[in-house]
Amino acid sequence: MADYAVNPGAQNRPRPPAILAPAGGKEAFLAALAAGADAVYAGLKNFSARMAAENFTISELAQLTGLAHEQGAAVHVALNSLIQSSELDSVGKLIDRLARRVGPDALIIQDLAMIPLARQAGFTGEIHLSTLSNISFPRALGLVARFPEVKRVVLPRELSIDEIKQMAGQCPKGLSLEVFVHGALCYGVSGRCYWSSFLGGKSGLRGRCVQPCRRAYDQGGKTARYFSCQDLWFDVLTRLLVNIPQVSCLKIEGRKKGPHYVYYTVLAYRLLRDHSDDPAMKKKALSFLEYALGRSGTHYNILSQRPRNPVDLKQQTGSGMLIGTVKGERSRSYLVPREALYSQDILRIGYEDDPWHAVLRVGRYVPPRGRLYVGPGGRVKPKNGTPVFLIDRREEALAKQIRRLEEKLGKYPHSEADPSEFTATLPKKKSNRYLFGEMKVARSWNRFNRGYKDQFGIWLSPGMPDFKTEDATRFWAWLPPVIWPDEQEAWKFLIQQVIRQGCRNFVLNAPWQIVFFTESRKFNLWAGPFCNIANTLSIGCLADMGFTGVIVSPELGGPEYEDLAAQSPLPLGVVVSGHWPLCVSRTVSEELTLETIFASPKGEQAWASRYDANVWVFPNWRIDLTQKQEALKGFGYRILVHLMEPVPKGIALKERPGLWNWEIGLK
Repeated sequence: MADYAVNPGAQNRPRPPAILAPAGGKEAFLAALAAGADAVYAGLKNFSARMAAENFTISELAQLTGLAHEQGAAVHVALNSLIQSSELDSVGKLIDRLARRVGPDALIIQDLAMIPLARQAGFTGEIHLSTLSNISFPRALGLVARFPEVKRVVLPRELSIDEIKQMAGQCPKGLSLEVFVHGALCYGVSGRCYWSSFLGGKSGLRGRCVQPCRRAYDQGGKTARYFSCQDLWFDVLTRLLVNIPQVSCLKIEGRKKGPHYVYYTVLAYRLLRDHSDDPAMKKKALSFLEYALGRSGTHYNILSQRPRNPVDLKQQTGSGMLIGTVKGERSRSYLVPREALYSQDILRIGYEDDPWHAVLRVGRYVPPRGRLYVGPGGRVKPKNGTPVFLIDRREEALAKQIRRLEEKLGKYPHSEADPSEFTATLPKKKSNRYLFGEMKVARSWNRFNRGYKDQFGIWLSPGMPDFKTEDATRFWAWLPPVIWPDEQEAWKFLIQQVIRQGCRNFVLNAPWQIVFFTESRKFNLWAGPFCNIANTLSIGCLADMGFTGVIVSPELGGPEYEDLAAQSPLPLGVVVSGHWPLCVSRTVSEELTLETIFASPKGEQAWASRYDANVWVFPNWRIDLTQKQEALKGFGYRILVHLMEPVPKGIALKERPGLWNWEIGLK
């Protein structure tokens, strides 16, 4: 199918929005250029939210960026990892070397600390805020615009076209929006998933997610992939985005995908963008997407009047294109492919989470409905019915285009930048006289009896009963981890109502929620634990925004807690006990029963509860750092938080240490 290539030089035509292609390795990068992508995004070997991808060295990226610029394509570098205080100098050195040696057009970031770091390191390109930054409601964009370096916001994948238009309607001049149009959907909201970190210490916020949501879970005797989403496909609905002026970029997910996927998705979305009124071109584009070796697609929430649940248990959701299932006995198992297989095609037998799954390279042409034996040569002896996925292929026509581009790389120097002497300038530590205290946080008032004397917090919710003004001095109102566009005005009204009733203490679980407080100095505003704060530079940014304190990320290890407190310009709090969610999602499988236990293959148990517009997934054991409380006080933490989540009837909690990453550190 590579014969359908579009002329790579055509990308010079003025035609917003741009097509932004993923590149996890050199061949994928070159495939993006061959297909005529307007821009390519890639990550380095460190501090990227896709650490499982091949990624690039400074030298490799310098060559590829030179070639991309020659071809008229921009390059965006993803440094979208959560940063710890001990890493600030290393990240700054990396940005310094990027600026001097590579000259990318933009950095994609998650952590607020990257804004002052980029400024200090002399980076003069654009800053783009990743979906991990969780800018999910329109009023937040006005606050983003106060950071002059930030030129673009990547919107959450959960938004409908109507919600995207709401965001666009309040997008300030000089700021633009980037929309994911194709690729994998995470079950959890970006920046609000801790599943991989909680179960195995590998943080999704650090690019090391092991995708526990893709696994099979058992509930009530039925085993299914209750959290494994189909891929997002805007496909023909891309036309709805093209005429929104504030949408400057259409983004394709897939830095772990091969060049075949990158090439055909770019071709498809160029056609869908440029020829939306041509039925023949739309048909060709859809054929490219089917041929790109992705999962089955869903329109998800794109159409408000026809939302689709992205978790469909009838669909296979292993990465790659389902090509058939294993047949025959294990000693003579074989595959009858639905489509032709070519020499050097790469197959995966089974799902990624199957401990026995295997990758097989095809050695010869196999016609449709032919037979390819898949056993018993290796350790895998798959049983009858095991799905087989085509995950990559090496067509000769595409390979030739990649080789032609690769030959041009020789004219660009292949050398690393000089070592960097960069040292981060940190905010000054301020004297901290904030009194020590403990705070219990619950969903309802009835968790606190009249004799309770400490500080207490309530998760705000529309329709919650009023509180008495005499409680106001000890009462803290907690805002949710995510506010969606159609909830914005309801939350604004609720916050004003709570203020009128005397509340002055608030915990905000996204930095952007501070826009609801026009006179922030009148209030005690703390950044909550869902803000994912892990370094002193980001705390400095929060101080400049008007925050008075920070409850830090609960993912940290003991040494990180100590480092953070040692130089913080604001008083700090920490979650020491209670139920922390594996993730917060906007959706739930129609076949998963809420408030009911489910279990992983390893026996880990959890349940899901709905609160307002979001679904929270909780493990059936608590965080428990109570034995570390004295150490935390010694570090300087002023507020110790206890989360009192209601446990559904019939669910028994397990006794586990609950130290999370205290001993192993944030990976």
